[in-house]
Amino acid sequence: MAAMVVGALRRRGAATAGGSRFFAQSLHRFVSTLVVAEHEGGFVKPSSLSALAAAEAIGKENRVSLLLGGSGPSLHKSAEHAASSHPLVSEVLVADSDAFAHPLAEPWAELLRSVQQKGGYSHVIASSTSFGKNLLPRAAALLDVSPVTDVTSVSEPRVFVRPIYAGNALCTVRYTGQDPCMMSIRSTSFSPTEAMSETKVAPITQVDLSFLSEGSSGKSAWVDLKSQDTERPDLANARVVVTGGRGLKSAENFKLLEQLAEKLGAAVGATRAAVDAGFVPNELQVGQTGKIVAPELYMAFGVSGAIQHLAGMRDSKVIVAVNKDADAPIFQVADYGIVADLFEVLDELLKKLPDKK
Repeated sequence: MAAMVVGALRRRGAATAGGSRFFAQSLHRFVSTLVVAEHEGGFVKPSSLSALAAAEAIGKENRVSLLLGGSGPSLHKSAEHAASSHPLVSEVLVADSDAFAHPLAEPWAELLRSVQQKGGYSHVIASSTSFGKNLLPRAAALLDVSPVTDVTSVSEPRVFVRPIYAGNALCTVRYTGQDPCMMSIRSTSFSPTEAMSETKVAPITQVDLSFLSEGSSGKSAWVDLKSQDTERPDLANARVVVTGGRGLKSAENFKLLEQLAEKLGAAVGATRAAVDAGFVPNELQVGQTGKIVAPELYMAFGVSGAIQHLAGMRDSKVIVAVNKDADAPIFQVADYGIVADLFEVLDELLKKLPDKK
């Protein structure tokens, strides 16, 4: 194949651009991608399905392998879901071990290195979740490559668009390093493909875990997971998000926001200022150092619109802002703005909106 490429370039002579196009087409044929997927309750998470959409954007002839780790019935049910999750999935790799039951970067990075060394993938993709952000840099260091982070668009197999300056500018970057090209993607920028019919199912393969005997437990250990028991949707994937800022003044007042979220079937978010003030836990933080969201409707109450917060929600389809300060930066990105006391607006909304059935 290398001789074919060289011969083609010689025949074109000075037509450098034509030779570049031929090489790019050849590169497309050799694209193979490993997607590191997250799962919960027997299903692949939506953020990982978005990573599959990013793999499709890299190349229609892309050979995609999906990597799942964990243990127990939930893992195997998730593997069955993954096998029919996308037309490009050629195989599902399952690492069945208690070592991968929790999102610890050390064992997962060793797993990723082992799978990459055996599979020789040209690309490795993970979502920009807390798990992906924790895993990718460590795994990239083990493989001696530099990751491309927060990708929002794929122009070519090795040319990507990612935000810089807290989302105020977009930068086009070309990866020029050795394989694999490791990248994390913003799940809000890639729409998952509809589930395939069950007639086409990718094979499920168990990963060789002999490397675990070498001692890859690392210097960290899983202690505990604490989460709020709520029926509200997950913040990162909710269709409607209701966010409060420091203008709510107290944790008690945030309960008004929770009541509104119950009526709308929405998730509750918060600014960093509200989190730092102790009004809500930090898992509700939206922004550059929190969660990136892009719901169909984003409602902001008492949010000034700091640049770090805007970086996490500016891709929302419709933005509604309520703030008594008419000069608040949030109004520059809002589709609808209400200059009023947020407590009066919340009170009216709670009175007028019917309870969710």
